[in-house]
Amino acid sequence: MAEKIAVWLGTRKGAFVAKSRDRESWKIEGPFLRGNEVHHVTQDPRDPKRWYAAVNSAWFGPHIHASTDGGKTWKLSDKGLALRGLEGETLKRVWHIEPGHADEAGVVYAGCDPGALFRSTDWGESWDMMESLTLHPTRSKWMPGAGGMCLHSIQCLGGGRMAVAISAAGAFRTLDGGASWEPHNQGVRADFLPDKFPEVGQCVHKLLAHPAQPETLYQQNHCGVYKGKLTGKKWTDITHGLPSRFGFGLAVPQAEPETLFTIPHEGAEYRCNLKGQLAVARSRDGGKSWKLMTRGLPKHDAHVTVLREAMTSDHAKPAGVYFGTEGGTVFSSNDAGESWSVLAANLPPVYAVSVGRA
Repeated sequence: MAEKIAVWLGTRKGAFVAKSRDRESWKIEGPFLRGNEVHHVTQDPRDPKRWYAAVNSAWFGPHIHASTDGGKTWKLSDKGLALRGLEGETLKRVWHIEPGHADEAGVVYAGCDPGALFRSTDWGESWDMMESLTLHPTRSKWMPGAGGMCLHSIQCLGGGRMAVAISAAGAFRTLDGGASWEPHNQGVRADFLPDKFPEVGQCVHKLLAHPAQPETLYQQNHCGVYKGKLTGKKWTDITHGLPSRFGFGLAVPQAEPETLFTIPHEGAEYRCNLKGQLAVARSRDGGKSWKLMTRGLPKHDAHVTVLREAMTSDHAKPAGVYFGTEGGTVFSSNDAGESWSVLAANLPPVYAVSVGRA
């Protein structure tokens, strides 16, 4: 492929970037934001030189940094990032940053712990908490997951339509630009609750819209993989054929209308791949059937955790797919998962993997 791509890697000790023109040979640069936990890095497709990073420090707390030169330099960009209306709560972590849709000039969103959504209208220079979701009437039923009460998935679908996911509160949607939000969890299991199908309380691990079909949503949940529609009534369980209901990572390639990827983990008690063999699950038919892809991945003695933000795919065909592990290894495939190779190794624990134009 002629276009140079950048794969950004957020880690426990800073961010790294891998650049390539052929998706086979890579040049790795970094660390940037040295010594900080970087939970997400994302490019703004409306201005490709602009990148955002969710940065968390044990000493200085959570912050957002922005770059306007393709990631070469970064500066604080989080004026107004503060909670209100949540007595006794503090802003614990920034989990995810999402540029607004093309029809929202200068708008950027940030998802935080404890279950807070922020909006910027000036390319991330300043922020305002969205009370309509953060103080939602169902909030008393929300509860933190193992990683806190994290708002980790934000999908901006145009025309004021959005979908977000919170662990453990579930998925929410708005059709009016965030003026109002409603739970979107019907049909999704919460096996850890007395009510197995509650209005809210599901533990979504990652939620994505199909990049080319924004009405189509997928989620990897604590209790299965699901497919739905933004305006649909309920989700469809598409876990059948997978070796486990549990996992974190999810990738939905832009150029392939029915393809998605996830990485099955054994379960909540042992959050690693199954039986010591690392495998990526791929569906070519929207989740009706699954195949485990293992060529080039460790076949034994591998006990790997892939976190919720640490898997992604690019816009090419066949799709490039990328994921990183808590052990500091990043794997890539340039043939939609048919084969895998090591893109980077010996990094700090990988929290996030994202892709954009270099």
